Amino acid sequence: MFAKKPNKIDGRIDTFVGPDTTVTGDVVFNGGLRVDGIIQGDVREQDGQNGTIIVGENGQIEGSVSANKIVLMGSVIGPVNAGEFIELQTRARITGDLSYKALEMHMGAVIDGKLVHANNGATDELV
Repeated sequence: MFAKKPNKIDGRIDTFVGPDTTVTGDVVFNGGLRVDGIIQGDVREQDGQNGTIIVGENGQIEGSVSANKIVLMGSVIGPVNAGEFIELQTRARITGDLSYKALEMHMGAVIDGKLVHANNGATDELV
């Protein structure tokens, strides 16, 4: 009767990078990943999976980020690819290009890069 909204974020967290943790190297995850520390490397969901990344207010990723759903409260320095949905909360910062299908951006969030809308395989670039 009621369809599930595609931008609904599953709150399940399978992997957690704590606030006093720095991970150096690429991270490939399955399910839900929450980052409250620092990751210096690329972060992506496992091939064929629909992962969710949540970056907390003090979380930072220095590298490319790719996942089906992303909630960003902290910062990413590198390109971001949201396969289905991305939510940029008030203190979110992206230094790099953002490719997205659906975007929710709160007042105060900053993107220092290009916005590329992915529309069923086609892309529309906004400068």
